Amino acid sequence: MFEKYKETKAFILIAGIFAGVYLLPVHSANFLNGLHEAIFNAQEYAVLHILMIFVPALFITGAVSVFIKRDSIINFLGAKANRFLAYVVAALSGTVLVVSSGAILPLFSKILKRGSGLGPAITFLYSGPAISALTIIMTIRILGWQLGIARTVGAITFSIVIGVIMHFLFWKEEKQHLVDIPKETSGKTGRPIWQTLIIFALMIAIPLVLKWVRPDMATSPHLFIRMYQHKWLAAGIIAMLLGLYLTLFYGLRLWKVILTAGVVWGISYVRPSQPLTAYLVALYFVCVWLIQEKGVLHDWLISTWGFAKLIFPLLFISVLISGALFGRSGQEAWIPSEWITALVGGNSIWANLLASVSGAFMYFATLTEVPILNGLISSGMGKGPALALLLAGPAFSLPGIWVINSFLGTKKTLVYVFLVIVFSSITGYIFGLLFT
Repeated sequence: MFEKYKETKAFILIAGIFAGVYLLPVHSANFLNGLHEAIFNAQEYAVLHILMIFVPALFITGAVSVFIKRDSIINFLGAKANRFLAYVVAALSGTVLVVSSGAILPLFSKILKRGSGLGPAITFLYSGPAISALTIIMTIRILGWQLGIARTVGAITFSIVIGVIMHFLFWKEEKQHLVDIPKETSGKTGRPIWQTLIIFALMIAIPLVLKWVRPDMATSPHLFIRMYQHKWLAAGIIAMLLGLYLTLFYGLRLWKVILTAGVVWGISYVRPSQPLTAYLVALYFVCVWLIQEKGVLHDWLISTWGFAKLIFPLLFISVLISGALFGRSGQEAWIPSEWITALVGGNSIWANLLASVSGAFMYFATLTEVPILNGLISSGMGKGPALALLLAGPAFSLPGIWVINSFLGTKKTLVYVFLVIVFSSITGYIFGLLFT
């Protein structure tokens, strides 16, 4: 019986693939243009975003996971943790935890079992997938600083607001279920916090300098023009300072920093018009040196590579899909821009509500919402609905809602979903009024 079922399943799969290929509208101009836009979109991301934004952001994300331990966050959310501190840590946890709305669920279950109150747990659940360092950098760079900052501030603020509301609505029930367990240690690594902060400040400065926007040469101050012209030199100096800092406090060999700086400077001198070559050589040396180290420096590269393997394939697929479906401004693809404009164009209450509901029930793997939303915006989506989708999308998905329901029960789950959709819609509408 089982063998018969397997053969039937295989036949249906083969027949489905054949029918799909046979029915492809390969002679349709719209279909072919969608394929062209998919490839163009992938190429544009590779040139403009992947090397100078995505790769540095991956190193930042890898450093976060190594230098700041995940358990040290969860320990702040235990039964005897300070309530105010618990909400703050839960709201900011997303900058450390690079997880999607699905991957956050086991951690959410874990802190509930450790005796966390419902409020901090909900704050953690909402904020966690929305504000990783990688997500913030990519959102600001690709979708603009207004949407990037609004997404970050909105996710942090409303995660706390929704958590507090859930706490007061279900306080009587929660009192009966809180577990009295001993307060755990904070999981400190033994290093002063300023050492970690300096590392992140230097790393964040590199992609910010590399992607310095070209100023208007006719009206911009001379200082901004000079900074743009020498941004590669500035990025190199910052990178060398980072290397020296790692030498002083983390055991990186000084000769490796000097050799890398010398080789990169030599390439820049020989090929001054091709700074990307020197940049790629510098990345190669960084990977070679870190893999040879021990301890946190070695773990840093391994963690970075782990995130790259996890995120890059999904990002690449989402970029292709976004290009094929939505194209660019003025370039039609498979979905006509008139449809997008009619549904989520402008800044009506309906458009923001539709964007929130759509985002809430769609599943976005880590970072994939950015290229998809970029395609929607280029097809006519308003800024308000775009923010509404950004705020609701990473919070949960249809499969995630079923899992949350198993933890919280139907009533709490429905209230949580309702609050996320309402706050996302209202925030998107207000944002649209301010920035449209």
